[in-house]
Amino acid sequence: MPADFQNGRLLRHTLATLAAIGLWFLLRRALPEAWHTPGSPPLYLAGVAGALLLLVPLVFATAKRAASANPRRWFNAHVHASLLGAFLIAIHSGGYLRRAPALLLLAIVALAALGIWARLRGARLMAATFASQAPGFRAPDDATRARLRSLIDAKRALLTQLDPGASEGTFSVTLHHLLRHPKCALAYLRLEQEETRLIGVRTRASLRQAWWRPLHIALAIVFVLGLLTHVITVTFFAGYVADGGPIGWWHLTAWGGGR
Repeated sequence: MPADFQNGRLLRHTLATLAAIGLWFLLRRALPEAWHTPGSPPLYLAGVAGALLLLVPLVFATAKRAASANPRRWFNAHVHASLLGAFLIAIHSGGYLRRAPALLLLAIVALAALGIWARLRGARLMAATFASQAPGFRAPDDATRARLRSLIDAKRALLTQLDPGASEGTFSVTLHHLLRHPKCALAYLRLEQEETRLIGVRTRASLRQAWWRPLHIALAIVFVLGLLTHVITVTFFAGYVADGGPIGWWHLTAWGGGR
């Protein structure tokens, strides 16, 4: 089994990636013209490779919950792919950071910053919270206990359709369940949310602990939507993207050129 990323190693890899990006921006003008011309073959290929690498974390988010997956291997893969993908996307930008697609770089930076914070600081905060005797983690009153029993019974009933061999205490809804039994999977997720509310986890955690993951997910969705929009525009609306200039990248149509 591959070794997990230690905090120091994660920081070193991140700083090395940032240094490589900074060095490229400093030296890019000394490189052949193709390396600082938007849409040129090398920059286009760097963008394709970077985009594919940056989709690995999405696979990690699904695969880590699969019974046959190795979470440590997938975590390592998602870190390596994210850092290398960010470097390639920086190259793909050609140094033109005042255009709309450059916002994708900001999304990548924000995602990386949140992920590193969660690993270095967030995990410690969560461990301290769960180890505390906060009121939200003490025994609930009779009414809450009865409602929790009802929720657990309802979750177990849904499990007979979602995954008959799974245990309610360790089961998590995955993409496989959502695709195969969408109605049951969504109902199970709603029950989980109500259970979390009754237990009071969010009320005892700090805002940073409670909302970093939803924010991380929201940024990932924004990034994916932005990436899809960029791919569609450069592939089908190459004339609009080129704004009357030469189109040096592979495309299907040049709609929007106005000529």
